[in-house]
Amino acid sequence: MFDRKWIYELLSPENAGLVLIDYEPQMVFGVESMNRAVLLNNLSGICKTAKLFDIPTVLTTVRADSFSGKMVPEVTEVFPNLPIYDRTTLNTWEDAPTREAIKKLGRKKLIVGALWTEVCLTFPVLSMLKEGYEVYFLEDTSAGQSKQIHKAGVRRMMQAGAVPVTWMQVLCELQRDWAREVTYDGAMEIIKKHSGAFGSGVFYAETFCK
Repeated sequence: MFDRKWIYELLSPENAGLVLIDYEPQMVFGVESMNRAVLLNNLSGICKTAKLFDIPTVLTTVRADSFSGKMVPEVTEVFPNLPIYDRTTLNTWEDAPTREAIKKLGRKKLIVGALWTEVCLTFPVLSMLKEGYEVYFLEDTSAGQSKQIHKAGVRRMMQAGAVPVTWMQVLCELQRDWAREVTYDGAMEIIKKHSGAFGSGVFYAETFCK
């Protein structure tokens, strides 16, 4: 049995790190498990959330110059100064420079998103779990080549002990208290731009109800 006590400890700006894997055009083209526009919206949401709460982040691509293309602007425009570790390995954890960068985050709780779910998310998540990390994978910010394939990857990770989360759930977990003024305005801006109907409701409250 897994020691699952860590799942009761909420994510916080002090204990979480973010790893974003292979958000590149060629990988986006292959997504069939969800709407691609929604995927990119969710990706923007989690990137802006990580920046707002100062979550240490590692970015990595696979064969960016010869096959997959550069990391999409939804990521790079939020993190213009972060290095991007380009790999040849399908499993991010098997690439030494990227693995060392993740270790240097100094966080036991890793929030991970990737394209595709069945390969570039599942493989490193399993390796991270084996190394003793507490892994939370972004189910609505990761996607696969079909709904069936995505679900199979999700099941495999959960069976191994990883925890599914969504980008909006992560934002709320990090904010935790709407009286936390230092991040309140930033959180509301992210919500208005990226959380659909809820964001429209926030905009309505700010404009009509005053």
